[in-house]
Amino acid sequence: MRAPSPPHNPSPNQTPASPRVAAPVVVAVAVVFAALLVSAGVRATPGVLMMPLHDTLGWSRQTLAATAAVGIFLYGLMGPFAAALMQAIGIRRTLLGALALMAASTLASSAMTQPWQYFVTWGALTGVGTGAVAMVLGASVVNRWFVTRRGLVMGILAASTATGSLIFLPALAHIAQSVGWRAVTLCVGAACVLLIPLVALLLPEHPADRGVLPHGAPADYAPPPPPTTHPAKLAIETLLSAAQRRDFWLLFLTFFVCGFTTNGLIGTHFIAICADHGIAEVPAAGILAMMGLCDLFGTTLSGWLTDRFDARRLLFAYYGIRGLSLCFLPFSDFSGPSLTIFGVFYGLDWIATVPPTLRLTNAAFGERAAPIVFGWIVCGHQVGAASAAFIAGMLRQAQGNYKDALILSGCTGVIAAFMALSIGRRKTELQTTESYAA
Repeated sequence: MRAPSPPHNPSPNQTPASPRVAAPVVVAVAVVFAALLVSAGVRATPGVLMMPLHDTLGWSRQTLAATAAVGIFLYGLMGPFAAALMQAIGIRRTLLGALALMAASTLASSAMTQPWQYFVTWGALTGVGTGAVAMVLGASVVNRWFVTRRGLVMGILAASTATGSLIFLPALAHIAQSVGWRAVTLCVGAACVLLIPLVALLLPEHPADRGVLPHGAPADYAPPPPPTTHPAKLAIETLLSAAQRRDFWLLFLTFFVCGFTTNGLIGTHFIAICADHGIAEVPAAGILAMMGLCDLFGTTLSGWLTDRFDARRLLFAYYGIRGLSLCFLPFSDFSGPSLTIFGVFYGLDWIATVPPTLRLTNAAFGERAAPIVFGWIVCGHQVGAASAAFIAGMLRQAQGNYKDALILSGCTGVIAAFMALSIGRRKTELQTTESYAA
């Protein structure tokens, strides 16, 4: 799947590789981190809107959960196509278009009065927009701007996708409670608008545009040539090729469970779960924020570990801990200490699975194809998240509690832990020609 690279003559203006990260590389990562942070906040906003829309407009939780599920599904489905689009027209243009779409849809939603309007804005349009500003963006930037330390940088960027959603929640919940849900949509839309000029001014398309090489690249480094295939065709062809590999399905299914146990269940329903136990929105959102801070450390540490240890064993530990913590929650007393214990363990593990999953994808499919393959794997993540969002809402509507949804999710985590150990086992050695060492 890897095309031969053309001869490369480094520009005399390019800075050779050095142990230190060049300033333009740091700026690019910072801009992408901010974009992923805001996009994650947009994707998490339906969790804040669920109770206010239910209380003020009378929309059922099942209707709201179904819309959230559609948004999560489209968020994942867009991933591989967005990755192909980034290779075809550029990361910068794709990101700017996605931010404009998110800004327009979230600002327009402030005037909604009917469920179908919520479906269009927060289900369809934000699903497509955030799908282009998601983990595939991080994977594309990491593969383009870094040759070494990819695990660590992907850990930092992956942390933003979870940390952003969780850190924004207390502020958004406070705004919803004190001012109203319409103010929440305006604040989120304004954040998207503010990012557009930052991306336009500070994010170059390639390291060479700032006179540097990718971090850790040798002086004769040659980037993969851009594809000549139409982005949609490239995404489909990559899927058809990857689907013939056993490792693809193991990565897809384990990441399905990752979404099932995070965004879909806890990300969408945690505030409602706490409400069932007499915990108000703002304190519940505060617990999610604590998870976000723990995730920032946990996922960054996961990236550092991924550069040094067997990614399969890391995934075994992550999925196992997450599954056991979810099984613990419904049997806790939902007191402050119990929720703190759950929040710390669950938060450290929230999205720590991303760096080892990307490493295994790079190992199996190569640098050029990996971002698109990873996009399809992320699609599995979001199918899992959408399934959990819908199933949890349905079970809550039918049973009046979330107990079975939490136990089901925890059991899938334990199953995924053992599946992860089988990834790459048919290879004699799980290594790529790329260096992952610091």
